Amino acid sequence: MWTAFTSDQVRQAEHALMAIVPDGELMQRAASGLAAICAKLLPGVYGSRVVLLVGGGDNGGDALYAGARLAGRGARVEAVLAGSKTHEGGLAALKKAGGRVIQAGEVGTPDLILDGMLGIGGTGALREPYATLARIAGQSGAMVVAVDIPSGVDSSTGEVAGEAVKARITVTFGARKAGLLVDPGAERAGVVELVDIGLTDYLPEPEITALTAQDVAALLPVPGIESDKYRRGVVGVLAGSDRFAGAAVLAVGGAVRSGAGMVRFAGPEDAVHQVRARWPEAITAVLDGDPVQEVGRVQAWVLGPGMGTDERAQKIVAEVLGSDLPVIVDADALTVVAKNPKLLHRQAPTLITPHAGELGRLLGVDPREVEARRVEHVRRAVEELQVTVLLKGSTTLVAERGRPIRVNTTGTPWLATAGTGDVLSGISGTLLAAGLAPYDAGSAAAFLHGLAARKAAEGAPIAALDVALSLPDVIRHLRTAANMEA
Repeated sequence: MWTAFTSDQVRQAEHALMAIVPDGELMQRAASGLAAICAKLLPGVYGSRVVLLVGGGDNGGDALYAGARLAGRGARVEAVLAGSKTHEGGLAALKKAGGRVIQAGEVGTPDLILDGMLGIGGTGALREPYATLARIAGQSGAMVVAVDIPSGVDSSTGEVAGEAVKARITVTFGARKAGLLVDPGAERAGVVELVDIGLTDYLPEPEITALTAQDVAALLPVPGIESDKYRRGVVGVLAGSDRFAGAAVLAVGGAVRSGAGMVRFAGPEDAVHQVRARWPEAITAVLDGDPVQEVGRVQAWVLGPGMGTDERAQKIVAEVLGSDLPVIVDADALTVVAKNPKLLHRQAPTLITPHAGELGRLLGVDPREVEARRVEHVRRAVEELQVTVLLKGSTTLVAERGRPIRVNTTGTPWLATAGTGDVLSGISGTLLAAGLAPYDAGSAAAFLHGLAARKAAEGAPIAALDVALSLPDVIRHLRTAANMEA
């Protein structure tokens, strides 16, 4: 499992370690690791041109000492001193190694730019001259490497208030920073390389975690010799309408292809016909009365995709949320709940799966605010709604009260197409019915959903059904790889 920390947590760990190591030792460890990674990125260190964008803090010192090491190996290293002050030891080391100071207008197109302007203490929009230098780096065509965190990205939340450096690689020290895993910061960070400087024993419990393939494989239920369809989990799906029958097909497909023991579906007649045609494994019923009674015995509900928000839908939502079974609340059911949040006041396990617009309605805020400050709003939702929240988007977050926020690391931009969220609900329902708690069910479902989308897309457009169809292959390869690593 990956772990990530806020700036305050990292600073506290650094202070504890600095109390027992020689002065400047942590900076030298960081600079050594940074220089080694930069050397591997360059086509050849000797003769390469490297430009350092240097702020006034320790982040700038890291860049200067790393630049000195590269200059000592024959690189042409130049530094733009952007801060009101400069780390004296680092600058002296750079000059001694043959590096020199230049002005911003001389940056040009180097082989590599090191962004050492602001570190983990930077918050809010970049001020000048940092904002201009961030633009220059972006327009240079050079490979940009961020030192610890891209300047302009809040290291604790991933928020970007204005101009920010967009790095191809971020070399971070001691621990992953939470803002490197959450958009919009994650998109600015590029590939994250972690340099060990000895902080591990001094770090507290993480604020952010991310499951690995091995973690997810360990969570997935595997049928035993005595398993039957009921032991594997029966998922009840209440979805679809005359207008959106396809949502039912996709939600049922996500459940069927992710390993449900049985899927029971109830909905309007047209949706039932389409589900029967595509998924003959599903047990179907035309819904014209009490859904809990008509569907039959289930162990978890998937509620809402394409269901509509009319009086009929409102009655279904109220009835299912009034039951004592685990429920996935998605799509139209979230719109119904937004008008009556008390429906979520229940003791049974509940996982809601909103996108930013739906969470905005639930919290009464602009969806753009949710996108810009995802961590803040998912934490608020957990506290106010008292449920487990899976916030979909470019970074999918899974949050539960008293637990670290989980960031999903799989997926592809090709997932941004109609119906993929319905498939995710079906996968989540399978895992919830199999006995996983909402926190684990949502996290594992998001991981599988992202992997299936990658496999289905492979660089080309996909339809939502392609994601569902890819699930068995993804699960097979995931379990095989995890067994090989174990």
